[in-house]
Amino acid sequence: MLIAAQHDTSTGIFQGGICYNLPEIDSEVMFMPSSSKNKIAERILGQLKGLRERMQPGEEPLLDIPGIWDRKAEAEEAGGSMACDIVLTNQRLMGYAYTAFPRERVFLDALPLVEITAVSLRHKTFEPLFRELLVRSRERKVYVRTSRRHVESLYEGLRAAIEEYAPEAQPALEQEESLPGASEAAEPGAGRPRPVYGRQDIRTAFENSPLAITLLLVGGLALEVIGILAWVITKSAQVGGPLFFTGLLCVIFSIIVQRQQR
Repeated sequence: MLIAAQHDTSTGIFQGGICYNLPEIDSEVMFMPSSSKNKIAERILGQLKGLRERMQPGEEPLLDIPGIWDRKAEAEEAGGSMACDIVLTNQRLMGYAYTAFPRERVFLDALPLVEITAVSLRHKTFEPLFRELLVRSRERKVYVRTSRRHVESLYEGLRAAIEEYAPEAQPALEQEESLPGASEAAEPGAGRPRPVYGRQDIRTAFENSPLAITLLLVGGLALEVIGILAWVITKSAQVGGPLFFTGLLCVIFSIIVQRQQR
């Protein structure tokens, strides 16, 4: 604390004041909530055609990443997956896609932040490209699949948005262990369940993993091409035929396994 004094020449009296040494505040932190968020919201609304007209009153987008929105309904509502933009706003988490050709189509599915009961970041073995974020409400659950960098941003952004814009649903537990049922826990007896955040390591067999299915599909297509080329070059079905039909069986089997997992 400093005491500062100033002399008034007209009256000849010293006027004193007390000055406090306040900590320095970063200007970027001070102005980020107003200016930066508005710029992000305008950029997202400008890039996604038709989204502005489908926003609720007072709703602003906070984050936009590419991904796959996989809806798993627990009631009679039908599920399904869709490659779209994953948009996080101050009111909802939504999957949005707009298509103008061959005809205008709009995909919009959303979970209100106030209804989210669990958020779990899942890492599956033998899945090198994508990570999965499970977002659960009382009535249904949604799997968001995207790259590792994007899923980490979505996990942290969704948690911060719930804590800031849905303060009545503060986190009840931080679960960082690899427990299969960690994301399903909720505080009993509360009128509105608090969201639970967790990270899970899910171990799967290699033959049922997406990597194995992809290798089987690509290998089957390669065998078909090699079989056709061998058939054309040698002009012998005995040389190219077995390779072609082996590749065809690999492709069919990979498609069957992929549909069974759905």
